[in-house]
Amino acid sequence: MENNNPQVTQAQQPTGRISLDPDKAEEGLTQLVMTVVELLRELVERQAMRRVEGGDLTEEQVEQLGVALMQLEEKMEEMKEIFGLTTEDLNIDLGPLGNLL
Repeated sequence: MENNNPQVTQAQQPTGRISLDPDKAEEGLTQLVMTVVELLRELVERQAMRRVEGGDLTEEQVEQLGVALMQLEEKMEEMKEIFGLTTEDLNIDLGPLGNLL
């Protein structure tokens, strides 16, 4: 993929891959950690929905679960903003396996 826009550098283009540049190791690590946290959040949300659909929870538990999931999603959005990441940044390209999220 050729960059025809001289104002956009390679570092600014979303690649879907973790940066291995030693000068940006902290950014790459932050991206990786946030990706793992987002993956876990999505897994917890799916498990919670299965429990709700399975009728395993009381009405009060469903309400508490909904509030907890909303708060977790809000916190993730806040953290992405703090670290300057987007949802696309967290969707790491796993090569032949496809994208993570």
